[in-house]
Amino acid sequence: MQTEKMKTVVYRKYGGPEVLQLEETDKPTPADNEVLIRVYATTVTATEATFRKGEPYFSRLFTGLTKPKITTLGEELAGEVEATGENVKLFKKGDQVFGTAGPRFGANAEYLCVPEDGVLAIKPVNSTNEEAASSVDGFLTALPFLRDTGNIQAGQKVLINGASGSVGAAAVQVAKYFGAEVTGVCSSSNLALVKSLGAERVIDYTKEDFTKNGETYDLIFDAVGKITFSACRSSLKEKGIFLEAGIGMGIFPHVIWTSMVGGKKAKIAATGLRSPQKRTKDLVFLKELMEAGKIKPVIDKVYPLERIVEAHRYVDQGHKKGNVVISMD
Repeated sequence: MQTEKMKTVVYRKYGGPEVLQLEETDKPTPADNEVLIRVYATTVTATEATFRKGEPYFSRLFTGLTKPKITTLGEELAGEVEATGENVKLFKKGDQVFGTAGPRFGANAEYLCVPEDGVLAIKPVNSTNEEAASSVDGFLTALPFLRDTGNIQAGQKVLINGASGSVGAAAVQVAKYFGAEVTGVCSSSNLALVKSLGAERVIDYTKEDFTKNGETYDLIFDAVGKITFSACRSSLKEKGIFLEAGIGMGIFPHVIWTSMVGGKKAKIAATGLRSPQKRTKDLVFLKELMEAGKIKPVIDKVYPLERIVEAHRYVDQGHKKGNVVISMD
């Protein structure tokens, strides 16, 4: 019996977008505890671009020292359950689902097998596949940072740096949901977008340095890893917290030092390493918020799978608004 084939984006060496190749591979068969998903939409994130480049070099401790350990990228997805393993009880054939591909990625393909107890839920009824896929990563990063690590409270003043990116746009909406007074920082071309997401004030970083305007905040969330705790210290209230999503090596000494002394704290959160159970609970919460109109994903560009190299080139420029989506339709 001939094995069915599917289109898959593969890369076997680090480098620019051109290392990505569209190939025909064997269509997978679900194990007893897995569901086979026909992928309708996925995304290209800044994290995946980092994995593809193998830079900074310390990232290779996780991705492979000389060549990629994971050869197909793609973390977020939306699609349809095409088949289920014999022990699967949570999903059935025909279910419209969204979530993450898991630690081994693989959503840059027409089909993917995912454990039924992975980070997967029924798709919001009022969302397209592109909207559902592009909502996952930003929200599952912003929510635990603000709610759990930052302990966000209603009435607090919160600043989001990089407020127009995928994590930042989600963070503005999450902070607004919890009743915070939100200030977003972005470039001039994104001011209206960030305002539309719920920010009371938007600062154009090309014209104003928020660390020098005298304003202080309960929480400062750097969604893009472009500022430092040292630069923001004077902009934090006495017991303010600096949260760093784009974790670079420079943040760790501040996290250790401020955990022992002083009222102002620097904190990080390994949101991607949380248990699938916790992440799925938040994914269901996201579904409810999207269906209630409280969260709306921001989509910048949509590319077909055949143009994924072009999509990566665009993400590499570092100016995307929200999410870059790969549509299989």
